Amino acid sequence: MANRLASSTSPYLLQHADNPVDWWEWGEDAFAEARRRDVPVLLSVGYAACHWCHVMAHESFEDEHVAEVVNAGFVAVKVDREERPDVDAVYMNATTSLTGHGGWPMTCVLTPDGDPFFAGTYFPREHFLTLLANVSRVWSEQRDDVLASGAHIAARLREVTAPGPSAPITRDTTSYAVRSLRGHYDLARGGFAGAPKFPPSMVLEFLLRHHAATGDADALAMARGTCEAMARGGIYDQLAGGFARYAVDADWVVPHFEKMLYDNAQLLRVYAHLWRATGESLWRRIASETADFVVRDLGTAEGGFASALDADTVVDGVSVEGATYAWTPAQLDEVLGEDDGQRAARLLSVTDQGTFEHGSSTLQLRADPDDASWWADVRARLLTARDARPQPARDDKVVTSWNGLAVAGLADAGVLLDRPDLVDAAQRCARFVIDTHLVDGRLRRASRDGVVGSAAGVADDHGNLAEGLLALHQATGDPEWLAVATDVLDIALTHFRDDDGAVHDTADDAEQLFSRPRSQGDNAEPSGLSSLAGAWLTLAALTGSPTHREAAESALAAAGPLAGRDPRFAGWSLAVAEAALAGPLQVALVGRGPSAEEMLAAARSSTSPGLVLTHGDPDSPGRPLLEARPRVGGEPTAYVCRGFVCDAPVTGVDALRQALARA
Repeated sequence: MANRLASSTSPYLLQHADNPVDWWEWGEDAFAEARRRDVPVLLSVGYAACHWCHVMAHESFEDEHVAEVVNAGFVAVKVDREERPDVDAVYMNATTSLTGHGGWPMTCVLTPDGDPFFAGTYFPREHFLTLLANVSRVWSEQRDDVLASGAHIAARLREVTAPGPSAPITRDTTSYAVRSLRGHYDLARGGFAGAPKFPPSMVLEFLLRHHAATGDADALAMARGTCEAMARGGIYDQLAGGFARYAVDADWVVPHFEKMLYDNAQLLRVYAHLWRATGESLWRRIASETADFVVRDLGTAEGGFASALDADTVVDGVSVEGATYAWTPAQLDEVLGEDDGQRAARLLSVTDQGTFEHGSSTLQLRADPDDASWWADVRARLLTARDARPQPARDDKVVTSWNGLAVAGLADAGVLLDRPDLVDAAQRCARFVIDTHLVDGRLRRASRDGVVGSAAGVADDHGNLAEGLLALHQATGDPEWLAVATDVLDIALTHFRDDDGAVHDTADDAEQLFSRPRSQGDNAEPSGLSSLAGAWLTLAALTGSPTHREAAESALAAAGPLAGRDPRFAGWSLAVAEAALAGPLQVALVGRGPSAEEMLAAARSSTSPGLVLTHGDPDSPGRPLLEARPRVGGEPTAYVCRGFVCDAPVTGVDALRQALARA
């Protein structure tokens, strides 16, 4: 049996390379084989850090009998949803349409033409064997019905993904969104609705921007309450920094332990922005620690950032969820001694009964310790002891989209927290992604160990990478990042946007699936639509381009109906809309030296959602906002423009603060 997964760039596929199941990678060869053998395709979609994907792999895909059944009756195709989000999206639409819910691992059965006729998620071994037997029987005895059903499902899903009505996102829309979110807000515990609770990163950014634009106290209170609940709960790694994927309970106590780059990249930015808005030290600490986690634990040798740390840890050959992170009182005593151990147990909510499994507890920090130096010592000792435990595996593929989010978060946090090391890390990442993932003028989705994969970049790769490059340009003043962002966003205009303004997740020349995916809602990360809207809007503000401004406004209008109906799933669209409503607020700063640095810091302290910032020498090439803007009296000078209408230039930090206060 050929091992077709052995040379994959996907850690998830490599996890399955030695299965007795005769896996194929997604591609025409697999479907040609299904047509040759006259059998259906069994499609299994997951990702490397997925707990239940591991469970199904151990129960079924590593089982010789299950493999015999699969190999005899199907062509088995394994897909990493993070490398092929397009494949994942179209078949997840089928799964949710057929079953009413989705998730991973996703299990679909397709005709040799790719039409889905059965879909589900995780199946225990015996249920999976029953499914395989029933599908084989139906395929053999009711073939015409199966083919007709698959064609009908595909046709209906194509209708569902067709462009729908548009509605501009207005100030009324954003104000309604805050009221709607208030109705779902958990006043006692933070977050929205009940368990499980996911970090609502994009909604939090929207709330901060809405507060900055309108002064709405409820918006800030919901953002602050949620950020504090997450930062003090077990979903946050109190020893090493960084957030787990979600909490299984409403109190944020027990996480699903995988730690994703996209969550942490967005959250470090949110906490940095919350610190800018309030000056409260907790937010600065969480932003800084989360950034440190990203750089230290997800950084790759090439300069990019790995996708995730696994939810499970292998202990004595068995995968155990959370084994690296959970503690008992006795374990604290063993590391710290009895006195410090008991004190730490009280501080960190580690109980004899346990808050997790088998009498163990996740670590919470519900209140700041009364002795900061004692806590710093205890934290360091516990982390050293934890580092000696078996560690979760790392999914070390570098995804363009998520690295773009990391660049944006690190660039913003670096300048706001006065951490130039974070800006340096953002620049290293941007350089690697541009040099490696931009191939023959087009973006690829992912790489591993410096080797780029063949999967084409999708819309959010372009939008989120450009978002990061534009943030990096504003942090450093380097015109290269603006130039590359412009190229990336022009590619998106050409290949992802129709003549009528509709934005698709895949390019017009990408592989054609049974439907062309087109997502409007934000999920764990900005959708292709909202990520491009935000980047197009920022580029327009930095360059004055009406083409990109119009593209941004059209994309926001496409997201408008969802934003008005359920803002929890339109967080980034609403955040971008706040920027569109408030801006552009353009600040062009010319000059160098200590006075210029003070003025830069003053500009960056503005919370206006519409703010964009360019700085450098007068008439610096590649920076349109600096053209024909000289220093006044030889001093560093700021030009402040609102909606492309400019005030008189100002010199000195006090004058700049006054000008920004009028924004």
